[in-house]
Amino acid sequence: MEAYYKTRRTHWDAIARKRDHWQGLGKWYHKRLFEIYRFLVSPNQRILEVGCGVGHLLAHLQPSRGVGIDFSAEMIARAKQYHPEHEYYQADAHDLSCIQGEFDIIILSDTVNDLWDVQLAFDQLRRLCASHTRIIINFYSHLWQIPLTIAQSFNLAAPMLHQNWLTTEDIDNLLRLSGFESIRATQEVLWPLPLGGVANRYLVRFWPFHAFALSNFMVARPVPQPQPIEQSSVSVVVATRNEAGNVRSIFERVPKMGSKTEIIFVEGHSRDSTYETIEKEMPFHPSMPSQLFRQPGIGKADAVRLGFEKASGDILMILDADLTVPPEDLPRFYEAIVSGKGEFINGVRLVYPMEKEAMRTMNFIGNKFFSMAFSWLLGQPIKDTLCGTKVLWRKDYEQIAANRSYFGDFDPFGDYDLIFGAAKLNRKIVDLPIRYHERTYGTTNISRWKHGVLLLRMVIFAARRIKFV
Repeated sequence: MEAYYKTRRTHWDAIARKRDHWQGLGKWYHKRLFEIYRFLVSPNQRILEVGCGVGHLLAHLQPSRGVGIDFSAEMIARAKQYHPEHEYYQADAHDLSCIQGEFDIIILSDTVNDLWDVQLAFDQLRRLCASHTRIIINFYSHLWQIPLTIAQSFNLAAPMLHQNWLTTEDIDNLLRLSGFESIRATQEVLWPLPLGGVANRYLVRFWPFHAFALSNFMVARPVPQPQPIEQSSVSVVVATRNEAGNVRSIFERVPKMGSKTEIIFVEGHSRDSTYETIEKEMPFHPSMPSQLFRQPGIGKADAVRLGFEKASGDILMILDADLTVPPEDLPRFYEAIVSGKGEFINGVRLVYPMEKEAMRTMNFIGNKFFSMAFSWLLGQPIKDTLCGTKVLWRKDYEQIAANRSYFGDFDPFGDYDLIFGAAKLNRKIVDLPIRYHERTYGTTNISRWKHGVLLLRMVIFAARRIKFV
């Protein structure tokens, strides 16, 4: 191992000196990498880059604390010169004892193929991770070995020593051995040369082009440690409009979860007596803390945002006031999130048989189509995008809200605002199947055709803002 790294230190020191007066064709490839990482990593986070080179990528991501390590003394010297605002250490990826603290993001960009022992390097990262830390790895595809060798022979690309040429399956396995869990994988950079915009943004997303991409990207998280089952508090947000007949059942059927459970009612300009009914019922249920607000705007998204703003719980839940999703199922959502199985728990109505009038045929077909479309767009399987029951940690919602400007105010339902936001933050999305029941009071607030057109517009919107970046 020591001989292996002595050779590589000498090699990368020479590359650092060479790049002082030579650039090659790699600038277009690295420009595209920067664009991808800017999508994956929000500014003002604590970022560690293992194998940072001269520090350009780390600086481009605008961290609140940026730490770069590289075993090449020449690379580190240039990183300190180019980007003195960040911390740099000459260190071996197999021994990170010189680095202290936890990081939000840990990056290994074109590093793992050059390591002696990838599992040992991954083992070193665990000490530097919090529960929310994301590991982002990109590495060359083996299919590009011959093209890269040819480019190096003409002095168009930096020379490489013998590589590992790992596959995504190899990296996934090594991550699991080191206590990490893969969240998603993508193929990037189909044309690492000028005029590659269409190929790199669009063609690489489709079969069979993605198989020929130069770079594999993987996002992973530490295998979660379950939280104490009774420790976390819960806020159940119920957006109510014309649901007076369901109010008492909501109070009676919402179970107590965790250290404390509260119900946040947000009433949305009902034509019946929903607001007054909630007011009358609240004193009759002192064991279930509750609050009532009248939403200032319109639409479920506006109501849910107000409810989340007023909620005090560690965990935020959405329950539809029509009770088509039984409140008795909420403890299963609670267990799924506190156990760490997922960070965004999404209810699914399309697994078990439904009651006869629970969902009309065209709505069912539409939901199937949109589930396939959004699973492809988000890179994580999501079977039912419009089930009203969704559960997430408050701290993750606060980040989604802080990053909302990336998507804008586009979603009248509120479901996609949360799903897209969670996917953008690389949170683990988990589907939880439930039994979907008929509505027993009132009529649906969903217009099948009007809202179907809105959903198609959201597919296009999501493609632009999430998939084709």
